[in-house]
Amino acid sequence: MAYASTITETYTETDIEIVIRRFRADLIMIAQSSRAITEDEARDYAQDVEVFAKHKCLDGVDITLFSGAQEIEAARYTVDTSTGNLAMERPGGVMWRHVPNATLQIVLIFTKNYDATRLQNHLKLKWVPTNADLSHSFLKPISERYYVSNGWTLRREDFKR
Repeated sequence: MAYASTITETYTETDIEIVIRRFRADLIMIAQSSRAITEDEARDYAQDVEVFAKHKCLDGVDITLFSGAQEIEAARYTVDTSTGNLAMERPGGVMWRHVPNATLQIVLIFTKNYDATRLQNHLKLKWVPTNADLSHSFLKPISERYYVSNGWTLRREDFKR
């Protein structure tokens, strides 16, 4: 016996662009407040995230602020294409503190569609494999926010010390 299934996507590249604009605004706020990266670097990271999202390679983004080796704050963005009718929320709530020896770790989580060679000419940054701990076990989850357009969603989870 054979079974068939059809998956219908209700979102377009424009929907991804709308959602990534909110992600970009968050990342710029994080850059401005933490001073761990520049605004231009934040825009470059966001541009690459958009490329991965449009090529259906992006499963999530994890951003962590460190002071030396200590985790201070984090935001995890998870892609969801089956969220239904969530309301779009405004970017914000990510005015992270400026700490000594501040560094920002940005880790992309890829889908099985990821192909580095196919996308390398479209990217602004060089991405390298990592085995970073993304559990945020030293931080507490504090809030969630949803950025959505026609079924393409980034769910943001915030973590603080």
